[in-house]
Amino acid sequence: MPPLTVGLPNHGDYFGGAPWRTLVDLAVQVEEAGLDGVSVVDHVVMGDNLDRYPYGNFPGGPEAAWLDPLTVLSAIGGATSRVQLATGILIAPLRPPALLAKTAATLDALTGGRLVLGVGTGWQAEEYEALGLDWARRGQLLDDQLAACHALWRGGPVDFESETLSFQGIYSYPRPLQPGGVPFWIGGKLTPRNLDRIVRWGSGWIPAPTDGGKAVAEGMVKLREALEAAGRDPASVRVRVSPRPIRDDDGVLDIEASLRGAARLVEAGGTDLFVLLQAWCPDPAEAPAFLEELAAARAALD
Repeated sequence: MPPLTVGLPNHGDYFGGAPWRTLVDLAVQVEEAGLDGVSVVDHVVMGDNLDRYPYGNFPGGPEAAWLDPLTVLSAIGGATSRVQLATGILIAPLRPPALLAKTAATLDALTGGRLVLGVGTGWQAEEYEALGLDWARRGQLLDDQLAACHALWRGGPVDFESETLSFQGIYSYPRPLQPGGVPFWIGGKLTPRNLDRIVRWGSGWIPAPTDGGKAVAEGMVKLREALEAAGRDPASVRVRVSPRPIRDDDGVLDIEASLRGAARLVEAGGTDLFVLLQAWCPDPAEAPAFLEELAAARAALD
């Protein structure tokens, strides 16, 4: 079976009254179980208009806590030694490009080259407004940020010019430990603009939560064709696919059957499995046992 990443809840009330340190403890258990990575999500601030959320019911209200994902991954990185540390997604344009480049390079260097940045533009205009950014230019901000980070990760001196950003003679050290810089996985539907981002800067694609199996499979065909046309090896870009949790009539989760459900997407080109912890294991008290069972089920299907 492909590598399996667990989405951890760095937001909301999944842990009830337990301290947020529980999040780090769970990441350690992911590693000890033999699974491959952890992933966390992002919101800097929240507005009231949660009905604009495009992927169903938004998890929690505007008062819910949202821990900064890069800070969370720093804590997890210090407590683990092997698991991949991912965002899925980071609303990257909310961070100044040079600051994101420095933060990501530092985290990558400190954790032995384990960072992966899943990025996107997000869906909430209020976040951009609160940070003094133009929501209407979010796509261009992300494009320029991806290019600027890659330039800065060369170390320096760097000259850079784009529609939204310009600098000359800039040095940025340390460089990421990973050759070529921290991998960017582009999140969201495979629109022409996202397809272009992946071809130019991407090491992976994270489909939108509402993309069903057919949309993901069709997207992988388009992605493969675009990469080949650009002279890139399609095998150089990974694709995260999400099995659907399958439960019996009594609501009991069948982990092995759920993982087998991803076989078609893997055959179509999916390279990495993703399991959202709170969707598969709603009771946090059962999470340690669930992670062990998940690892055993994945091993049984190898």
